[in-house]
Amino acid sequence: MRDTTIARNYAETLIVLAGRANDLRGWGMLITELSDAMGANPKLRLFLESPRVGAAEKNAVLGTAFGSRMPRNFLRFVQSLVTHRRQMLIPEVAREYLDLVDAAEGRMHARVTVAREPSDADKSAITAQLSRMFGKDVIPHMSIDPAIMGGVIVHVGDTVLDGSVRKRLMSLRRRMLAVR
Repeated sequence: MRDTTIARNYAETLIVLAGRANDLRGWGMLITELSDAMGANPKLRLFLESPRVGAAEKNAVLGTAFGSRMPRNFLRFVQSLVTHRRQMLIPEVAREYLDLVDAAEGRMHARVTVAREPSDADKSAITAQLSRMFGKDVIPHMSIDPAIMGGVIVHVGDTVLDGSVRKRLMSLRRRMLAVR
């Protein structure tokens, strides 16, 4: 199995456990913090990666370090990852988990490219229009690319909506060249 598929399976298990604890967002923060700690702390990452340290010892250290900071079932979930030698998938599990929470709560993320910095009113209008189009609460992630000249380009999953001036000019150019 690919790592993404494995991480998705673990994330689905984690969402079930978080649902039982009635704390989807809290557990999302925990898995994200653990993922961030792995990226920011080379010693933690090296400790988790090391084949010289056995799973039982890693689990004991994790239990001591996080036992009072995490819910018991969350800690057991992390220890299960270590036991099955999947601890290096924690960042991917965190991403998959957050995607599942967004889907469960009716949210989606969109990458929105504009030619210049949008005003707050423009951001609100773009967000409202995308939410209306997709029938979900859309969280836009804005980026600026002057090369599109105007308009917007929206990426939502595999869907691309290109309403840029650059695309319209290219389309007009093709039509004009085809008329000859």
